[in-house]
Amino acid sequence: MSEEFTEDIEKLRTLAPVATAPIRHHVFVCSGKSCSAVGSAEVRDAFESELKARGVLFGKEAKGKNPKGSIVVTECASVGFCAIGAAVMVYPDGVWYAQVRAADVPEIIESHLLNGRIVERLALLKVPAEGLAEPSPTGGDWEA
Repeated sequence: MSEEFTEDIEKLRTLAPVATAPIRHHVFVCSGKSCSAVGSAEVRDAFESELKARGVLFGKEAKGKNPKGSIVVTECASVGFCAIGAAVMVYPDGVWYAQVRAADVPEIIESHLLNGRIVERLALLKVPAEGLAEPSPTGGDWEA
């Protein structure tokens, strides 16, 4: 049986520690059929191992993660452009990366996640907070 709805914020924070973590970025790695065929599992694993090694991957200490980590990695079914995967989205920056391989992950972490510089050669699209799509400066002719 599921727990009843609660408005007790302290109880919610206890149940979901991520709510009080100093999260700066949320990385979504597509695990859809097309992305899986081009190594998205390896991309996800690379994000997790690199971020763990740097001590910034949020999660349970018993799993080698940092309860005060600033980056969350989530596997998701699709981000909408699997034909040019592996696809990765980084929020809150609204950056969608395409054709990401495990070998690209250290560059994305170092440049983008830790130093705020988008990896332009992989950036497909940037969606700013105001919701207006900004095409990649590389000018790629991409189709979803």
